Amino acid sequence: MKSVLAGGALISAIMCATPGLAQSKGDWSSYGRDESHARNSPLREITPANVTKLKKIWSYHMRPAGTQGENIPIPDGVPQRFRTGFSASEATPIVVNGVMYVATPYRRVVALDAANGTELWSFSLPNNDQPSTRGVAYWPGTKGTGARIVFGTRTGKLFALDATTGKPVAGFGVEGAVDMKTPEVMNGMPRAPLGMSSPPAIYKNLIITGSRVQENPIKGAAGDVRAWDAVTGKLVWTFKTIPQPGDKNFGTWEGDSWKNRSGMNVWTFVVVDDKRGIAYLPVAAPTFDRWGGDRKGQNLYGNSIVAVNAKTGKYLWHFQTVHHDIWDVDIPVATLVDVKRGGRTIPAIVVMNKMSIMFILDRVTGKPLYDVTEVPVPTETDAPGEQPWPTQPFPSKPEPLTRLSWNADEIIAGPPEVRQRCEKMIADFQIVPSKMFQPLRVDSAVNFFPGSLGGSDWGGGAFDPATGLYVINLNQLASPQQLGLQPDGSYGLKRGYAYFQDPETGTPCHNGKAGELVAVNVNTGDVAWRSTLGTNDDPALKDMGVLSAGGPITTASGLTFIGGTRDSMFRAFDTKTGKELWSDKLPASSYGTPMTYGTKSGKQLVAVVATGGFASQPATADEVVVYGLE
Repeated sequence: MKSVLAGGALISAIMCATPGLAQSKGDWSSYGRDESHARNSPLREITPANVTKLKKIWSYHMRPAGTQGENIPIPDGVPQRFRTGFSASEATPIVVNGVMYVATPYRRVVALDAANGTELWSFSLPNNDQPSTRGVAYWPGTKGTGARIVFGTRTGKLFALDATTGKPVAGFGVEGAVDMKTPEVMNGMPRAPLGMSSPPAIYKNLIITGSRVQENPIKGAAGDVRAWDAVTGKLVWTFKTIPQPGDKNFGTWEGDSWKNRSGMNVWTFVVVDDKRGIAYLPVAAPTFDRWGGDRKGQNLYGNSIVAVNAKTGKYLWHFQTVHHDIWDVDIPVATLVDVKRGGRTIPAIVVMNKMSIMFILDRVTGKPLYDVTEVPVPTETDAPGEQPWPTQPFPSKPEPLTRLSWNADEIIAGPPEVRQRCEKMIADFQIVPSKMFQPLRVDSAVNFFPGSLGGSDWGGGAFDPATGLYVINLNQLASPQQLGLQPDGSYGLKRGYAYFQDPETGTPCHNGKAGELVAVNVNTGDVAWRSTLGTNDDPALKDMGVLSAGGPITTASGLTFIGGTRDSMFRAFDTKTGKELWSDKLPASSYGTPMTYGTKSGKQLVAVVATGGFASQPATADEVVVYGLE
């Protein structure tokens, strides 16, 4: 086994251009480069002028040789075309001091030489466990304690590996792992699901974790956010995402409906302002997230960004983006930005739910930087017991970034065969038009925009501090949702998760755009540009764009990189104008966020994980693909 480079930084350490931890200019040491999740690199070698010269430098196959996929779990009911022997990934690699760390979908975490892809070590998880879908985190260590790779798993373990050897750290928990299924969060239901789909945040010597819990049934593991000692693995603090008796903001749930409630978790990313010692928790919706007849009230802290003291977990402030969520819109997007206004710089945070309504808040006080008004919304529903909240918050700027309603005459014009299948779907599902925040019904399917995939989703956006532009990929696809009575007397989705798209081609059934890359100037609140994202096989749909997953990154040279689309293309855009400058065909679609880093020799490389396995696609590849200038 080759030794991992333990020496100094690739380039002299500097403070990041956006708020977060100090790191080498060439490193990408966390999922969002730093804990601000701005995903902006200071590297400048690859520019708008030379990006067309990018070539593949190396690639790495994540699937172990000879396995032929027999170690890949395939749930019952998965269509045959998805049984390819490959498994999907949403991972973003990280790079520190010339070493790349990748969580693979094959029950392994690996370390690679970031210059050429040579495997330095691998760690196989025991008991058929799987590392968090989106990647790992890096803790730099302390005096006398070496650097560690930390990550959660789908079964609720928190691992710490020696960054140099890949071996579990003996002094961390039990043999390098902590069982996160503690009694305080399991609500007396030890078999309730609890795991992690995203990497944790790092603040000094703390590992801050969210979780992945159930969406149904209603009772289950709590979605509390916790911090663990990075040296020992001991629990340091817990933030209850549902206020308890005696807590500030308790009383927004009718009766005892708050007890043993699941959901209310941070399944995306905890964001940290390292300088101010504040952690920001984007809390998701309560269970069940389509019917709230058994949880009347505002339901704090559901769908809220909550600021806490990163050292202690003590509540500081919150802002709720949706009251009493009955649409599963969560908060998948939270990014630290700096807003320039009146000659001063305001530390801010961009927050978006799946409806692509962007709130820009002062990240110290939680106050909106653009006026927010409570706007009356529809409340009529035939769902028993449901009491939709009568108003929802809307900012004066920016404007909603995707459509939020649908009328019967807004069906796709063509191709004719696609329109015919869409019309049949409308009839079969009894789909009715929807207004903004239209409550769901029992007697028909509400065509809710932008649907379960967002709008915006976990991929989030990237902030370019030089231009003040926040760049994000957006989907426009409705979910025809209808409520049905469940055996326990609650209400769930009658037909499960469905999307308003042609079942044969995946083409959305509505007119207008399906996929876009959008830039918002945070200094003015205005949309700076919109670009079609992705290409369709049918020339008649070339301007529609396609659905995407994962997110973009930006660089100091003025480039935005993004994969994300089902056409298997990797693209570069001009950050200032939104013009597409370059693209290349990947071995499969990439549904993780790319990253960029510098090698020991000073060369800038761009990496992306390409597996497919999203938007009605099977996984068909297993590669980490790395590009650079020849």
